[in-house]
Amino acid sequence: MPALAEAPTLYPETLLEELEPEAAGEDRAWWVFYTRARQEKALARELFGRRIPFYLPLVRKTKVYRGGRRASTHVPVFTSYVFMYGSEDERVWSLTTNRISRVLGVADAERLRWDLGQLRRLIASGAPLTVESRLAPGHRVRIRRGPLAGLEGTVLTRRGEARLLVSVDFLQQGASVAIEDYMLEPMD
Repeated sequence: MPALAEAPTLYPETLLEELEPEAAGEDRAWWVFYTRARQEKALARELFGRRIPFYLPLVRKTKVYRGGRRASTHVPVFTSYVFMYGSEDERVWSLTTNRISRVLGVADAERLRWDLGQLRRLIASGAPLTVESRLAPGHRVRIRRGPLAGLEGTVLTRRGEARLLVSVDFLQQGASVAIEDYMLEPMD
């Protein structure tokens, strides 16, 4: 059976950048789709086909099978979640795909866009990520040097290792990456 082409993850490429008021469109809003099991990529392909703005954060995962054979795939950072920036008509159309279990409205759209932009930068860094859920408050910091300079997050400790947690507060989930504390500066 032939493998499917790699699923699109972001459309358009500038979606997570700050939107100009006239470009934002008054009829567009952020929606968070909770999909049926294993339907995230299929929904992303359908949204991409209709040119509806969306973001599906994916990371590469490699499995090693018996005999040493390796297979690499992209998996969602947040299982079953796809983020769409669309109109009410586009939201209604997306429900006709029969891939969505629930639709969540977003109260603080600008904060969600900011969180998703931070997450995208973290994924693009290529650093190994750990998905974190049930976030606990910690010290807010900013990375002051290196390839992730300017990224903001919360410091936490896992197995004696300092990690920077970049969270999507709306979902109360995030991803963390190992970080040296000398690279961090506290945020006031």
